[in-house]
Amino acid sequence: MESDETVTYFVRYRGLPEPRDDFAAYYRRYHSRILLEMPGISRLVLHMPTAWSDPFPVMPDDTEFLAEMTFPNAESLAAALQSKARTEARADFVNFTRGRPVAVTHQAMRSLRVL
Repeated sequence: MESDETVTYFVRYRGLPEPRDDFAAYYRRYHSRILLEMPGISRLVLHMPTAWSDPFPVMPDDTEFLAEMTFPNAESLAAALQSKARTEARADFVNFTRGRPVAVTHQAMRSLRVL
Protein backbone atom coordinates (compact mmCIF):
# COMPACT_ATOMS: atom_id res chain seq x y z
CA MET A 1 0.00 0.00 0.00
CA GLU A 2 1.24 3.47 -0.90
CA SER A 3 1.95 5.84 1.99
CA ASP A 4 -0.17 8.98 2.37
CA GLU A 5 2.91 10.84 3.66
CA THR A 6 5.48 12.23 1.24
CA VAL A 7 7.97 15.08 1.14
CA THR A 8 7.27 18.09 -1.04
CA TYR A 9 9.93 20.53 -2.16
CA PHE A 10 8.65 23.96 -3.13
CA VAL A 11 10.58 26.53 -5.15
CA ARG A 12 8.89 29.95 -5.08
CA TYR A 13 9.71 32.74 -7.56
CA ARG A 14 9.05 36.48 -7.21
CA GLY A 15 10.15 39.36 -9.44
CA LEU A 16 10.01 37.47 -12.73
CA PRO A 17 11.27 39.05 -15.92
CA GLU A 18 8.62 40.12 -18.42
CA PRO A 19 6.91 38.63 -20.23
CA ARG A 20 6.04 36.16 -17.48
CA ASP A 21 4.45 33.77 -19.97
CA ASP A 22 7.89 33.27 -21.56
CA PHE A 23 9.31 32.35 -18.15
CA ALA A 24 6.55 29.78 -17.58
CA ALA A 25 6.87 28.36 -21.10
CA TYR A 26 10.65 27.90 -20.78
CA TYR A 27 10.28 26.39 -17.32
CA ARG A 28 7.66 23.92 -18.49
CA ARG A 29 9.31 22.99 -21.78
CA TYR A 30 12.99 22.85 -20.78
CA HIS A 31 13.66 23.25 -17.07
CA SER A 32 11.05 20.67 -16.10
CA ARG A 33 12.86 18.03 -18.16
CA ILE A 34 15.93 18.54 -15.99
CA LEU A 35 13.92 18.38 -12.76
CA LEU A 36 12.25 15.15 -13.88
CA GLU A 37 15.72 13.55 -14.01
CA MET A 38 16.11 13.99 -10.24
CA PRO A 39 16.22 10.55 -8.65
CA GLY A 40 13.07 9.67 -6.72
CA ILE A 41 10.87 12.49 -7.98
CA SER A 42 7.31 11.21 -8.29
CA ARG A 43 5.44 14.39 -9.16
CA LEU A 44 6.13 17.85 -10.55
CA VAL A 45 3.42 20.51 -10.53
CA LEU A 46 3.89 24.08 -11.75
CA HIS A 47 1.66 26.78 -10.29
CA MET A 48 0.95 30.20 -11.80
CA PRO A 49 -1.29 32.93 -10.36
CA THR A 50 -4.89 33.17 -11.41
CA ALA A 51 -7.62 35.71 -10.70
CA TRP A 52 -9.51 34.98 -7.51
CA SER A 53 -11.71 36.63 -4.91
CA ASP A 54 -12.32 35.67 -1.29
CA PRO A 55 -15.32 37.11 0.57
CA PHE A 56 -13.26 37.05 3.78
CA PRO A 57 -10.32 39.31 4.57
CA VAL A 58 -7.12 37.45 3.66
CA MET A 59 -3.53 38.47 3.04
CA PRO A 60 -2.68 37.64 -0.58
CA ASP A 61 0.75 36.25 -1.44
CA ASP A 62 2.94 37.74 -4.15
CA THR A 63 4.29 34.49 -5.57
CA GLU A 64 4.53 34.69 -9.36
CA PHE A 65 5.50 31.07 -10.01
CA LEU A 66 5.72 27.99 -7.79
CA ALA A 67 7.29 24.64 -8.58
CA GLU A 68 6.14 21.71 -6.44
CA MET A 69 8.22 18.51 -6.49
CA THR A 70 7.13 15.42 -4.58
CA PHE A 71 9.40 12.67 -3.26
CA PRO A 72 8.54 9.51 -1.32
CA ASN A 73 10.55 10.56 1.76
CA ALA A 74 13.23 12.90 3.12
CA GLU A 75 16.02 10.54 2.08
CA SER A 76 14.85 10.65 -1.55
CA LEU A 77 14.77 14.44 -1.47
CA ALA A 78 18.28 14.53 0.00
CA ALA A 79 19.55 12.29 -2.80
CA ALA A 80 17.81 14.44 -5.42
CA LEU A 81 19.39 17.61 -4.03
CA GLN A 82 22.84 16.01 -4.35
CA SER A 83 22.21 14.71 -7.87
CA LYS A 84 23.65 15.66 -11.24
CA ALA A 85 20.17 16.81 -12.30
CA ARG A 86 20.09 19.28 -9.41
CA THR A 87 23.45 20.70 -10.51
CA GLU A 88 22.14 21.01 -14.08
CA ALA A 89 18.96 22.69 -12.84
CA ARG A 90 20.98 25.29 -10.95
CA ALA A 91 23.09 25.97 -14.03
CA ASP A 92 19.91 26.39 -16.14
CA PHE A 93 18.60 29.12 -13.81
CA VAL A 94 20.24 31.89 -15.84
CA ASN A 95 18.44 30.68 -18.98
CA PHE A 96 14.90 31.20 -17.71
CA THR A 97 15.63 34.30 -15.63
CA ARG A 98 17.62 35.83 -18.50
CA GLY A 99 20.30 36.74 -15.96
CA ARG A 100 17.98 39.15 -14.16
CA PRO A 101 17.66 39.15 -10.37
CA VAL A 102 14.74 36.97 -9.30
CA ALA A 103 13.83 36.28 -5.67
CA VAL A 104 13.77 32.51 -5.14
CA THR A 105 13.00 30.64 -1.94
CA HIS A 106 13.08 26.90 -1.26
CA GLN A 107 11.09 24.92 1.29
CA ALA A 108 10.81 21.20 2.05
CA MET A 109 7.69 20.02 3.86
CA ARG A 110 6.23 16.75 5.02
CA SER A 111 3.00 16.32 3.10
CA LEU A 112 0.03 14.40 4.47
CA ARG A 113 -2.56 13.55 1.85
CA VAL A 114 -6.11 14.00 3.12
CA LEU A 115 -8.09 13.58 -0.11
